Amino acid sequence: MTLQERIQQDTITAMKERAQLKLDVLRMVKSAIKNKEIEKREPLTEPELLQTLTTLIKQRRDSIDAFTKGNRPELAEKEAAEIKIIEAYMPQQADESKVRSLVEATIAEMSSAGKRPTPKEMGLVIKDVQAKIAATGLRAEGRQISEIVKAELAKG
Repeated sequence: MTLQERIQQDTITAMKERAQLKLDVLRMVKSAIKNKEIEKREPLTEPELLQTLTTLIKQRRDSIDAFTKGNRPELAEKEAAEIKIIEAYMPQQADESKVRSLVEATIAEMSSAGKRPTPKEMGLVIKDVQAKIAATGLRAEGRQISEIVKAELAKG
């Protein structure tokens, strides 16, 4: 079953169960996917679907920060609940130790090919690490990858 089919099935289930929050979130997800398809003028691929979900999660996290600063904890809690629902459709989050080992392996590979990458070449390292994480079927936030790469390159 594809990701879109799963979302459709869960939308129907949420309607039957009268799970309003889940139904609202799934409808919002379907709407975002449809908007991306209209923008692209063709159906989205699986990686593009996941990127759309990642964008939605990032928007929710930004909203949580804004609501927390604005002293609106009830709205921040609602956004956090929405994140949990959306994350159910995402690949498993890679833990920090896994990301760190992939960063170290990537730096070692680049070092064996010539010289050790410098902090100026951080972007190349991040790109390689993200490709490796995607190949393992996991996911990791760009911010987390960036911080680990920066720390490892600073050791150099």
